[in-house]
Amino acid sequence: MPTIDVIDMPGRKIRGGFLASFGYILSPLSCWNDAFVNLPLAYGFGLAFGLISTSLFMPAIIVGYWITNILGFVLMHMGVVDVMAKKGTRYTRKDVLKDFILSVAYTAVVAGLVVSGIIRFPTEYFT
Repeated sequence: MPTIDVIDMPGRKIRGGFLASFGYILSPLSCWNDAFVNLPLAYGFGLAFGLISTSLFMPAIIVGYWITNILGFVLMHMGVVDVMAKKGTRYTRKDVLKDFILSVAYTAVVAGLVVSGIIRFPTEYFT
């Protein structure tokens, strides 16, 4: 994955603030985001694939959850870099790896919820 150079432009701090805020909403760093943001997005992602085949429901929830968490960390990091860093700062492969590992850890929790039956395909709640 290539590194991303910080672009020095007048709206960089505003853009960085927006990216960091949006990334924080998607990241697992807030106590409320899973219940109100990531799980509903992941559930919708799983539901879309579950309509194709119910066996795709759980894997799609996991993938959707990964996507939201990783995207959150990446956006947050890029936003902070935009706001705080000087020109030439880079988002490195090490940063991507760290963000990925944290997302995998949180995904294990969501997978446990699906395996335990707490999160299910909609038709399974009524059987």
